[in-house]
Amino acid sequence: MHAAYIEQFGPPDVIRYGELPTPRPGPTDVLVDVAVTAVNHVDTFVRSGAWRTPVPLPFVVGRDLVGTVAAVGAGASGFSVGDRVWCNSLGYEGRQGAAAEQAVVAAERLYRLPDGVEPSDAVAVAHPAATAYLALFTHGRLRMGETVVVVGAAGNVGSAVVLMAARAGARVIAVASAETAEYVRGLGAAEVVDYRRGHVAEDIRAVAPHGVDVYVDTSARNELTTAVELLARRGRVVVLSGLTTRPVLPVGSLYVKDCSVVGFAISQASSTELAEAATGINGLLADGLLRPRAVEPLALSDAAEGHRLVESGKVTGKVVLHTGRT
Repeated sequence: MHAAYIEQFGPPDVIRYGELPTPRPGPTDVLVDVAVTAVNHVDTFVRSGAWRTPVPLPFVVGRDLVGTVAAVGAGASGFSVGDRVWCNSLGYEGRQGAAAEQAVVAAERLYRLPDGVEPSDAVAVAHPAATAYLALFTHGRLRMGETVVVVGAAGNVGSAVVLMAARAGARVIAVASAETAEYVRGLGAAEVVDYRRGHVAEDIRAVAPHGVDVYVDTSARNELTTAVELLARRGRVVVLSGLTTRPVLPVGSLYVKDCSVVGFAISQASSTELAEAATGINGLLADGLLRPRAVEPLALSDAAEGHRLVESGKVTGKVVLHTGRT
């Protein structure tokens, strides 16, 4: 089979495209004919070696896929040949990746794709939406009626956070540009703060004078001084990006208000947590509510270019690699 893979860590140029042996599923695995895969920031971290995780070489890159079941292990119940499926947890912790014509997926990490959903749409939102779900509900402990600040609200993860929080009955304050205000309001944001005005904290405080309950920064800036000062009593800051940031933590404000700062990486999520997130994601996909803002389609053979685009920060939307299989 053809695959995009590496034989050493390094820049995008280390990605090769060529033939690798077809993987064989174990008793509790499913073999998937991959239609599309996506390029995430974390994929570039694994490829470069910045994110330390077991990597068998040669190593197929990528986490997310949408495809069709080609074969099912004897102990992999719940799937049949021909089922349309998706996964968002390959390519780390010793698992080979998704950027190939075929991939082996443990049955517990594989989910059915709702009818009528386009594969490229599903693969584009799989990783960001799972991140958003875990940030809000697993780590942010969001409850109905609370106020949520979402920094980077128009991005891949941020837009999913806005949508999910609003659907859960929270009041959402979106921090985004004026150009994307209509978009994030359409996702359910009650208020939009234009970060380009340069008065983000003051503008948030004006619309949430009693503080906010959950603060999610998807922009990787992690300005904890601002975030903690804006929290209400027992508010929570969720840190989910910014691998190299080293912000100042205002400890005094944190403890006198009974607040917390929790960090999480989706790479640490259990298969049970990911499956719970997948159930929520599938509901939004089936209802036509969860869609990518934009998709940058490339061929699987252009995986290195996809990594370059993501690292450049100039992509609006999601880079999706097509294998040519349907």
